[in-house]
Amino acid sequence: MKEDTAIIFSDGLSEYDFGEGHPFRGNRYDIFKKFFREFFHTEGRYDLLETEPATDQELLKICSKEYIDFTRNFFNTAGSSVRLTGNFSRYHSGDNIPREHHGKLEEAARLIIGQAKQACDLVSGGEYTKVISIGGGLHHAKPNYGEGFCLYNDVAFCGRYLLQEHGLSRILIIDTDAHAGNGTCEYFYDNPEVLFIDLHQDPYTLYPGTGFSHEIGKGMGTGYTINLPMPPYSDLKAYEYVFEKVVEPVVKEFDPQIIIRNGGSDPHYGDILTNLGLKLDGLYMLGKNVSELSSICDGKVVDLVASGYNMDVLPYGWLALIEGLLGYELSVEEPLLDISFPRVDGSQDNAIKMVNQVREILKPYWKCFSGD
Repeated sequence: MKEDTAIIFSDGLSEYDFGEGHPFRGNRYDIFKKFFREFFHTEGRYDLLETEPATDQELLKICSKEYIDFTRNFFNTAGSSVRLTGNFSRYHSGDNIPREHHGKLEEAARLIIGQAKQACDLVSGGEYTKVISIGGGLHHAKPNYGEGFCLYNDVAFCGRYLLQEHGLSRILIIDTDAHAGNGTCEYFYDNPEVLFIDLHQDPYTLYPGTGFSHEIGKGMGTGYTINLPMPPYSDLKAYEYVFEKVVEPVVKEFDPQIIIRNGGSDPHYGDILTNLGLKLDGLYMLGKNVSELSSICDGKVVDLVASGYNMDVLPYGWLALIEGLLGYELSVEEPLLDISFPRVDGSQDNAIKMVNQVREILKPYWKCFSGD
């Protein structure tokens, strides 16, 4: 009997490594692989797959040829003979990457796009109901430059590929990364065929400084970008409230044909780059809620997992997300950390205020809010 879940975890992902001293190291994949094998006791209930790197032609769905050529040359020459100009000046990651990592990093970025393509083909084609791409979710990259540790945007690739090659017309993207998905947002800002819902830390307090509640799309896409800026230290109750009052009613009204979710462990309170307040049960809830929402679209989910910057949390958080999505019980306990769990007075009240504001802004565009 064929399983309905696949996990794509290709050799070569560990080359997506920005070097010593950088918060995004490639060892995250080796750490998770070992942890996954030890604690995910569901052998035979999923298929483990690998894939090939994306071609230039495939990258052209999301990148200009100029940027593809620039990135290849930049990394293959270790950044030593390429002058950064224009928008490319915003891409600084090559400055601190050891020479031996450069070419392999760009190849690993292509591998992540290759995994995204395979995941879309498998889910949309009906071979699997849910496919998880380990290493995916590079949501800051844009058509002409990369930023925020992201070279090529696999989230945007999924959206465009499903629209153009699979003929879908109602695609839901849910971004649960602690940082706003500014790149993904830009790709679909005027497109009513893609509903982009982004739950992230308040951009007043965290990179990239975008993703405010008033950013709702433009033109025909107005109302189809929904930013939910979570107050710092938002906990499980705050996230549950946001799902209940905004995410669930909008998704039901939109009636998606497929769900793309991206995000890793950085909403966890122990993450070293962010200031949110989830524990493992909160990350598990994110996966579980997405799974429940997918009943609208026959369970079809492409899940992209990459973020997280505390290696003592990351494997636990990734596993919690996956187990929630696949309907398994949470199998691991909270890791022991030197960081105390934040208890902030008023965080729930601030989340309620944010939700009320979002519902009011979106009222003209969604019937589910018209009774407010």
